[in-house]
Amino acid sequence: MAEEVQLPPDQTASDKAVNAKDKPWIIVFGLSLLLLIAWWLWMTPDGWWEKLRLFGYAVCHQIEERSFHAHGLSSPLCARCTGMYLGAVLAIAYQAFQGRRGRFPKLWVSIVLGLFFIWFGLDGVNSFLWLIPSLRFGYEPSNLMRLITGTGVGLGIGSILAPLFNQSVWVDWIDRSFYEKWFSFPLLVVFAGILVAGVFSQSPIVLLPAMVLSALSIIFLLSSLWTVVAVMLLKRTSRQLTWNELALPILIGLNICFAQILLTSWGRQLLTGTWAPLHL
Repeated sequence: MAEEVQLPPDQTASDKAVNAKDKPWIIVFGLSLLLLIAWWLWMTPDGWWEKLRLFGYAVCHQIEERSFHAHGLSSPLCARCTGMYLGAVLAIAYQAFQGRRGRFPKLWVSIVLGLFFIWFGLDGVNSFLWLIPSLRFGYEPSNLMRLITGTGVGLGIGSILAPLFNQSVWVDWIDRSFYEKWFSFPLLVVFAGILVAGVFSQSPIVLLPAMVLSALSIIFLLSSLWTVVAVMLLKRTSRQLTWNELALPILIGLNICFAQILLTSWGRQLLTGTWAPLHL
């Protein structure tokens, strides 16, 4: 028999639907989101790929020499950021099929993820120093290394964000780790290796969908994080049982996400005078 979920003392079964008090705010934030999207569509250059690329403009330098290309189209994110965002989505998707688990990774998994972060940082410093001929040392930077280290950090982001989301949002979150079984995390690393190989092959049939997914993952990851913040600000931590109850926090998260993208893009455009990627 399934274990009965114990609701908080001030939460009844009728609260599982959208709260009546939330409905006016849902309308307000829904309209606000539409206005933000309309502003972004108006502000950015024409062309569907340009608009997709400009999701990445808000979070990535997009240096063309450090990005992948397919059919003359430049990726919305550089190789490192492509790996980071796709790796995070991969980790979250991998964990999504294991229920609402909310315990953070075990110590040995956290150590491996920490090493990925260190490797990411060292490779980033090495890439930066290679821009200055007199400071070059170590190995020659490459997009493959950027993709690998970015994917490693992405796995870390996803491995933290998924349990953080579950334990912050759901009343029935499970106090177990996604990587409880010894092979769970190594299997994720194998999937990540397949992802890296597919993207680096630069076969258009793989790379084009990966480029689109990397751009959309910016919205997904930022809005997920801001949804958690909204839940905390609304003092609804660990109180939701269904997605309907989460409608208002999700809309708030999407509003903050698009506002962040708009303001960051607008600020960068004012500073650089162009919507184009940075050039070395």
